[in-house]
Amino acid sequence: MSLIEQRLKKAGLAIPDSPQPAGLYESALRYGDLVYTSGHLPLLQGVLYEPGGSGKVNEVNEADVADAARIAVLNALAAIKSVIGDLDRVERVLKMTVYVASEAYFSRQHVVANAASAVLCDAFGQESGRHVRSAVGVAELPLDSSVEIELLVGVCQGDDLM
Repeated sequence: MSLIEQRLKKAGLAIPDSPQPAGLYESALRYGDLVYTSGHLPLLQGVLYEPGGSGKVNEVNEADVADAARIAVLNALAAIKSVIGDLDRVERVLKMTVYVASEAYFSRQHVVANAASAVLCDAFGQESGRHVRSAVGVAELPLDSSVEIELLVGVCQGDDLM
């Protein structure tokens, strides 16, 4: 088990199997020393996380959606792992974009995003896990999800990578 996965386990989290794309795209793509992910939803074994894992976000379900954001970022990490083989090869988390299906007047997308950011800092440490971020309120997301997350990470260069 990688150091990153050990840190996640200590935090009570685990990397799931890599989610399969639902269309003509890749879950993650390596280009040079960068790995980009597609948007990842809070799916647990192929099922959208409930409660709070679907529909519009408001002040009432904000905490549940923060849990959904944790699941979504773990799915994005699983996709990265499927491309590079070992999350210990991630040198730095660079950027996270968090889309939150928001009710009118909900403006706390950053609180939902903080839950996913905390997972990355727990996994990679404050130096390598701290990243730039956008938290964006949107009208709708696929499958009526409440949150969708994309990551961009920098990885070790070298022929030993997949």
